Amino acid sequence: MSEQKRNTTKNQICLGLLAHVDAGKTTLSEAMLYEGGQLRRLGRVDHQDAFLDTDVQERERGITIFSKQAVLPLEHTAFTLLDTPGHVDFSSEMERTLQVLDYAVLVISGTDGVQSHTRTLWRLLERYNVPTFLFINKMDLDGADHDKVLAELQKLSTGCVDFTSPEAERDENIAVCDEDTLAHYLETGEVECPEIKRLIKNRKLFPCWFGSALKLDGVKELLNGLEMYTEMPEYPKAFGAKVFKIAHDNQGARLTYLKITGGALPVKMVLKGGAGENVWAEKADQLRIYSGGKFRLAEEVTAGGVCTVTGLTHTYPGQGLGAEEDTPAPVLESFLTYQVFLPDGMEPHTAVRCLRVLEEEDPQLHVVWNEQLHEIHVQIMGAVQLEVLQRVLKERFKMEVTFGTGSIVYRETIEEPVEGMGHFEPLRHYAEVHLLLAPGERGSGMRFGTVCSMDVLDRNWQNLILTHLEERSYPGVLTGSPITDMKITLLIGRAHLKHTEGGDFRQATYRAVRHGLLQAKSVLLEPWYDFRLEVPQSQVGRAISDMQRLCAEFEPPQTEGENAVITGFAPVSEMQGYTLEVASYTRGLGSLICMPKGYLPCHNAEEVIEHIGYDAEHDLENTGDSVFCSHGSGFVVPWREAASHMHLESGWKPEKPGTKSAETEAPVRAAAQLPPVFDDELRAIFERTYGPIRRRDMQPQNAVRAAESSGKGEWKVPEKVFEPEYLLIDGYNILFAWDDLNKVAEKDIDTARQILMDKICNYQSFSRSTCILVFDAYRVPRDVEDVIRYHNISVVFTKQAETADTYIERATFEISKKHRVRVATSDGAEQMIVLGHGARRVTASEFKVEVDEANKRMREVIADWNEKESARHAHKPFKNLTDQTQSNLRAYTENNKTQRKENGK
Repeated sequence: MSEQKRNTTKNQICLGLLAHVDAGKTTLSEAMLYEGGQLRRLGRVDHQDAFLDTDVQERERGITIFSKQAVLPLEHTAFTLLDTPGHVDFSSEMERTLQVLDYAVLVISGTDGVQSHTRTLWRLLERYNVPTFLFINKMDLDGADHDKVLAELQKLSTGCVDFTSPEAERDENIAVCDEDTLAHYLETGEVECPEIKRLIKNRKLFPCWFGSALKLDGVKELLNGLEMYTEMPEYPKAFGAKVFKIAHDNQGARLTYLKITGGALPVKMVLKGGAGENVWAEKADQLRIYSGGKFRLAEEVTAGGVCTVTGLTHTYPGQGLGAEEDTPAPVLESFLTYQVFLPDGMEPHTAVRCLRVLEEEDPQLHVVWNEQLHEIHVQIMGAVQLEVLQRVLKERFKMEVTFGTGSIVYRETIEEPVEGMGHFEPLRHYAEVHLLLAPGERGSGMRFGTVCSMDVLDRNWQNLILTHLEERSYPGVLTGSPITDMKITLLIGRAHLKHTEGGDFRQATYRAVRHGLLQAKSVLLEPWYDFRLEVPQSQVGRAISDMQRLCAEFEPPQTEGENAVITGFAPVSEMQGYTLEVASYTRGLGSLICMPKGYLPCHNAEEVIEHIGYDAEHDLENTGDSVFCSHGSGFVVPWREAASHMHLESGWKPEKPGTKSAETEAPVRAAAQLPPVFDDELRAIFERTYGPIRRRDMQPQNAVRAAESSGKGEWKVPEKVFEPEYLLIDGYNILFAWDDLNKVAEKDIDTARQILMDKICNYQSFSRSTCILVFDAYRVPRDVEDVIRYHNISVVFTKQAETADTYIERATFEISKKHRVRVATSDGAEQMIVLGHGARRVTASEFKVEVDEANKRMREVIADWNEKESARHAHKPFKNLTDQTQSNLRAYTENNKTQRKENGK
């Protein structure tokens, strides 16, 4: 490009440096700071004076252990460099940094090429959608092969382009990365700078520079490229920030590292977070801008800037502040757990308190204190991290600890949905919670939600229950390992007006989770690796035999040159130490690359369960029993008998094995459905006010069946079935009850209303009900209601000052004299009145299930019909269908076109 016009204000770019160990990443950061004018002299890792190696252990070991920050202001762009660890044992520290990067520089050793950890880094950069530049270092050393390394990089992505090649060749290689770019290149013969920026930002292009950081070869060109091809993201005006690191300075002050992702953060601003009982508000005492081991104080940091804040005690890595949301759980995690052995005379609780401080800085430590066994366990990624942790404890806390032998970290999940119930009612306390525990997809972690009606349990209590679900991990019942890959949904709950306190719902929630796990069919999970094993052709037989011995699942060997490549996945417990074995039997000619795949069913579950010997029913810290009250005192009901004592019924029933809903998604009977106990209360209120309900079709079905079978009794099945059935829909009640429409309504109520009308049109096409959709007119100045025919349904806009409730009550009374009527609404008062008129009520969540099912059936019919008839009747697509079905299908097609256009807007 002719150089773009630059803004007078510098762009702020957060740039991360990543590499596999010994690639020369810290040397490159030193060279970039020197070339950028921030250092007067070059430090060296082997001389233990590198600018960003501020920790004693980093200088001694020659590796980066903790992520560091440096300020690099260039002519038009102010870069914040975040140097991350390259050693695999400290990958969690590196991954936490990825969530705040605008761009990244991935450093590759020219002599080593693409290593196993390089592939892991590449996958993480892709997951976090970080645009990436590459610097191939150490090209001055013997064994560095430009073409070989470039070929390996292009296996990662064909978008890896050598930017040190001649401009014409470079532009040609850039053009083939994108169809639009190629078309423009064929017309003009050039690729302009804005187009290069776009391709890099969309991760279609990955510029590569070759050089030597130690000799400053190619570093200036890299800096020029970074300044030319990066652009500052657009940030919202509302304040937001993302926490990516917690640390402590030499005086013990707690430091929160964060990036401002919206608005600005002035010093002394009050930051807030948490929910329910855990709400907090704290002042940002200092804003520090670190560069190496030194910092300067700032009065304000604007969007795009990275700073360190003092005065915050509740923050944690991955937390979003202000308008920013939390980051999902990291991909990389420790698979090994070690027992911590304390020196004589040290109190375990003192040691745990010190370890908790380190856990704040590295959440992947997962410090666990086993009260029953009086043991402390931590999770570690490898031997180097173990040594570093041991020394940190000695130097910071004067604790000389040792560690036991590492063992695999297991997880547990369940196979089928189950309802867990918890009741906590000692004297002057009350809470009852019913939860649906359903298995999730592998790797999905723990998810939480609610389908409980606010008519049954107030929103503040529901939020409190969800907070308690999220605030801790739950041990499984097979080995006591944490549960994962599960969705827990609040079905129903109850509070007492006077006696319920927040802690009551914590107890009821914990007991409900445990009650469900004790009933469920649990599955033990263990960590697995994806692997790529490359060996000489002569060693293929040995490799296959080993894979079978290691319980691996793998593909047939593929030939690559003189070697054979086997790919697959295997348990981590079996693959430990196999890397050295490969190097031994191949005499250094083979290689094994392992990457975390996640948790899958344990290959030797029975053996592991027996070895651990966990007794779930005698774990008093995690009980599934419930507490009830009788004659002024509480008593405990064992979990096996608790269901029969519960005060509520959720209405959820397990599906029969083999049905679709049981195989795919846990069947939740929905959300706002009123429990039977509430129906009885509602009916009693109505009868006290208006007298007994006389309509025959409203009598209990068991009474109807008994009368019919005996030929006696007052209640009889009506001989005539009234047709058609009318369905009255409270439009705005449904609109705001469905999450997808509610989100649209927040931006544009007219669009949300149109989408709902289209959904009802599609629903009627496969429903025997005649649908009448009713909307409040609010303050529209008209004396009569406005009834329009929208495709195949009637839409009513009520007259001025008349609510939809009033219209539905009046219409229900008239229509129910000759026809069956259903009313779709979750308004409790309206439900009571239509119940008295003999209508059947449908809650918003139940109605959504019906609408979704109708849409699904219609799509299946259209797909099936198109497959059978399109060849013979392509010019007359509706030829063989009835007039009504033709009309319905056309309406469905038009509605979907309208919806796609609206969604596109």
